[in-house]
Amino acid sequence: MAITYSDFQTQVRAYTEVDSNVLSDTLIDQFIRNTELDIAGKVDYDDLRKYATSSFTANKRYLVTPSEFLIIRSLQVFDDTTNTSARTFMEKRDTSFITEYNGSGATGQPKYYANWDDNTIVVAPTPDINYAVQLNYIIDPPHFTSTNTTYLSTYQDAMLLHGVLVEAFAFLKGPMDMYNTYKTMYTDAINAFVLQQTGRRRRAEYDDGVPRIKIASPST
Repeated sequence: MAITYSDFQTQVRAYTEVDSNVLSDTLIDQFIRNTELDIAGKVDYDDLRKYATSSFTANKRYLVTPSEFLIIRSLQVFDDTTNTSARTFMEKRDTSFITEYNGSGATGQPKYYANWDDNTIVVAPTPDINYAVQLNYIIDPPHFTSTNTTYLSTYQDAMLLHGVLVEAFAFLKGPMDMYNTYKTMYTDAINAFVLQQTGRRRRAEYDDGVPRIKIASPST
């Protein structure tokens, strides 16, 4: 059973032995967010992995990314407009390479991609026909709040708590032995989480349950 946000706040204040006058709701919320981002940077866990399908449109080199998109893991282009044909993994390059490549007027099946901005991918060569595409990406980690439970608050609440306590004791300039204790517990939990996720992927247990969503193919 997932821990409630209120109970989580109570635990943080109980372990640090301070009240809301010292650790306000706003501070604890920030500590939670810092920990969520730290975990996401260290563990590529299943709940952050998403797949989306779309298509490259003939003579259009841009593709809009999903709103929750954070980092591209891979981009696969299919030989035609269906996602059942042969596929090829595209290579990531920088925008200057893409711009120079497309400057020659080359068209064909896209081979390279780059992040054009926060919401758009640009490819090269410019598509000569319509092609189906699958984007495998990492989302911005969901935030645990009073109105939103997350994978971490449900299944890894101890790890989340230890990470928040590291943040809290650093902020409070509390006893170093307590800081080091929770730092060790947090690090151990991270390492165990990495092993758990690695084992799950080796058994391919996550494949059938990954959400697939449709993303827009821009008109320009």
